Amino acid sequence: MKTRLLGGIAAVLVAMIGTVMLVMYVQNADKRALADTETQSVYVVEKPVAAGTTTEKLAAFVTKREVPKLALASDTVSSLDDLGDKVTAVPLVAGEQLLFSRMVDADSLLGPSRIQVPEGMQEITLKLPIERVVGGVLKAGDTVGVFVSLDDATTNAATGDVVSKSSGTQLTFHKVLVTASQFSNGTAAKSDSADSASTGGSTTAKKEATGDGTYLITLARNSADAERIIFAAEFGNIYLSKEPGNAVEGTTGVVDKTRLFR
Repeated sequence: MKTRLLGGIAAVLVAMIGTVMLVMYVQNADKRALADTETQSVYVVEKPVAAGTTTEKLAAFVTKREVPKLALASDTVSSLDDLGDKVTAVPLVAGEQLLFSRMVDADSLLGPSRIQVPEGMQEITLKLPIERVVGGVLKAGDTVGVFVSLDDATTNAATGDVVSKSSGTQLTFHKVLVTASQFSNGTAAKSDSADSASTGGSTTAKKEATGDGTYLITLARNSADAERIIFAAEFGNIYLSKEPGNAVEGTTGVVDKTRLFR
């Protein structure tokens, strides 16, 4: 009886020692993996961070880690003191390195309805009804496909009558960045649930908040493409599709009535 008891206790002790050793082995795995690799201590996001978070509050969301130099981004943050009074320009996700390029001065933060326009690009705004902006779900930071439809009418120079008319549609631009999404009165476009919460569910208040129901979608594009988009807005029609970064790009060219059913 006593022998069995001692044997049981010994087995438990062996199991406990084995568990402790395994835990220590796993905890030191990263150190062993990096033993022969040159590393640098930088800040890495540990918990999701909202846009507009101050440097002072940022400390609760990030942690210092040793990262191989080959895996370092070009503008990683190694000291929070270097950020000064900056705030996060965009939401940050867990696991990413904290970068200077994702921080901006507090007075330049545009808010959730707008993002910074990339360097070298221009912004243009289109006023479109809800069915032309994917049901109103577009938001700043999305990328869109721009479909252009044009009518081409030929008139008789003498009489002014239209003698022929052709029309066509084409997916002309891919993955165009949306820098702002607003209602026609300039307020930030929100979901129906957000609108109801902010207006207390009042139909009148909601109508005042959304304007006439159309959307102001601001796009970032180079000057040559901006000219073409504005021409299409002036003399044709535009539809926007939600086209994320992993969407397959492609077009069959200009679709007209001769090609529609091919």
